[in-house]
Amino acid sequence: MSVIANRRSVMNLFSRPTCIHSHRTRIVLAEKNINIDITSVVGPDLPEDLMDVNPYHTLPTLIDRDLVLYDSRVIIEYLDERFPHPPLMPVDPVTRAQFRMALYRIEQDWYSLADKFAANGEGKLATKPKKMLRESILAAVDLFSIKSYFISDDFSLVDCTIAPILWRLPEYGIDLGSNVPSIDKYMDRVFDRPSFRESLSELEQEMRL
Repeated sequence: MSVIANRRSVMNLFSRPTCIHSHRTRIVLAEKNINIDITSVVGPDLPEDLMDVNPYHTLPTLIDRDLVLYDSRVIIEYLDERFPHPPLMPVDPVTRAQFRMALYRIEQDWYSLADKFAANGEGKLATKPKKMLRESILAAVDLFSIKSYFISDDFSLVDCTIAPILWRLPEYGIDLGSNVPSIDKYMDRVFDRPSFRESLSELEQEMRL
């Protein structure tokens, strides 16, 4: 995948094509139209140059000249601050803190369960975490209807974080049912964004074919 941009930048992202953490990073890159080389890592073997700079040998890993970042939350906030337009976090410190708490809860409640899917070599989400993830998403249904995006009228890092989970629901074997029009409308709105379409790897595109 390539991200076309009109800005020059010496940056490289090591990204796994089916990883939710990598995906949310790619959404931010596409949303901000950042010029970057993306190295897609498939399979268990990691490139030696990645292993040399990341002591945890994890993905995604961002290299920006002498700076190396290997936590997706740190990466997306860094990208938002380094490339401030369009802004993906509010300026007001109180609202910004609320967004960060939303990010924390999504990571704790949703990402922790979705990561079990990635860790399962059988390529499926076990019954218990699947049930827990479904219930957790449905518990937030009212928050999807308050504003155009999640708790905001503007697309934000929170949406960049939610979208990879919702995109993978068929892959996880999760059906939210027919009584969640607010989530359905939210998914249509986010999935139709050009930046989201640009962010998808070929393997991710196949998840909803």
